[in-house]
Amino acid sequence: MSGMKTVSAAWMLMLLAMSAAAQQGEPHAGHGAQTPEAGDHAGHGTQIPETGHHAAHGPAHDEPLPAPGAPPAAAFSGPPHAADRVYGTAAMAEAREHMQMEHGAMKSYGVLFDRLEVPIGDGRAGPVWEAQAWYGGDLDKLRIRSEGDSSSGGGADDAEVQALWSRAITTWFDVQAGLRYDWSEGPDRAHLVLGLAGLMPYRFELDGAVFVSDEGDLSARFEADYDLLITQRLILQPAAEVEIALQEVPELRLGRGFNGVELGLRLRYEVAPEFAPYAGLEWERKLGQTADLARLEGDRRQDLSVVAGVSFWF
Repeated sequence: MSGMKTVSAAWMLMLLAMSAAAQQGEPHAGHGAQTPEAGDHAGHGTQIPETGHHAAHGPAHDEPLPAPGAPPAAAFSGPPHAADRVYGTAAMAEAREHMQMEHGAMKSYGVLFDRLEVPIGDGRAGPVWEAQAWYGGDLDKLRIRSEGDSSSGGGADDAEVQALWSRAITTWFDVQAGLRYDWSEGPDRAHLVLGLAGLMPYRFELDGAVFVSDEGDLSARFEADYDLLITQRLILQPAAEVEIALQEVPELRLGRGFNGVELGLRLRYEVAPEFAPYAGLEWERKLGQTADLARLEGDRRQDLSVVAGVSFWF
């Protein structure tokens, strides 16, 4: 009994000693030693030296890159088109020709009647037209354009036809050059034409041209229109046209400067993409000296018409 008391007393003394040592901050093997400074513990590795940073990101920036070597001579020993060796030169030549056709080398054509209408309310009963046809590729086209109006008797009051070479100079614009011929109540005229046509930002269509007549008269015309989609089939189209002349041409009753403006607003319904009837308003106004010449001749200086017509292409 006395032996058990002696062992218990020894254990108590040991526990008290351990408790006192822990309170004094002495290390104990059961709980590990005091944490060493950063980088000195084997479990966290050593500190990365400065050169190790450059090693992780490749060579220093001031070190020159090795010069690329020339391709080996064997790289040019085969045919110009590697597929010829597998499928044969004749078969691949035909395939390449078809591919070029599908990517812009093919020719296309079309005929567009942008306006074929009858004005109502200005005393004219004859049709008014604006049409064009084209043939060619993506870069070069031949364009034939015509516009004018006729009287109720069937004769042409004012008409013109243009034959133009059209060349794409950007993705959105073509430069055009060619000839124009006019029929009117006065003397006929032939003109040289230089113009620019295309699509502006926000899908405004722009068409401008400068004309030099066979009499040396210089004039210009600028047209713009915009398709406002009310629905996928119902489309409202505002349009504007301005004409300018550098010289006065009395025999054609044209003055110098701004001699005319036309504003139109047409609402069309596309029964099919190729066919669309429409109705709208057309306002024409002679300006400047041209208006003065019209007044002296007893002609009207402005007209407002209700129009109805159809637009189609094929």
